[in-house]
Amino acid sequence: MTADPKIFQDKSSEGRTSGAIGTEIDSAQRPAAPLAATQSGPGNHQAVRRRTRLDLWLHRVTVLLFVFVCAVVGVLLVILPWQPEWTDNRLLLAYPSLRSVVASGFVRGICSGLGMLDIWIGFWEAIHYHEAA
Repeated sequence: MTADPKIFQDKSSEGRTSGAIGTEIDSAQRPAAPLAATQSGPGNHQAVRRRTRLDLWLHRVTVLLFVFVCAVVGVLLVILPWQPEWTDNRLLLAYPSLRSVVASGFVRGICSGLGMLDIWIGFWEAIHYHEAA
């Protein structure tokens, strides 16, 4: 029998049964899934399906929470620097020089810009979310 030169043949696995170690090697020399996970047993397929559904829902909830946190922090960073509470608080009363820096329009603008960036990142994640097929 003549071998096709276009097809990769692993010469090191000749004479061995596949899965002798517990895993198979694919053509790119990466270990494939363990044989126990690839064999279809009565309950094995259900456990793999549940795990992937759980991972999918955990990923969905994580993305939702990330978008929510980005939106809330972004809105706070946009609005809060322009409120009187930004400079009139107990933390800045002891440091008048720091209070004048925080009250400057430059620092307020930087904080608002970071808030807009944070909102943008949250909505970008929401818009570009896709589930792996």
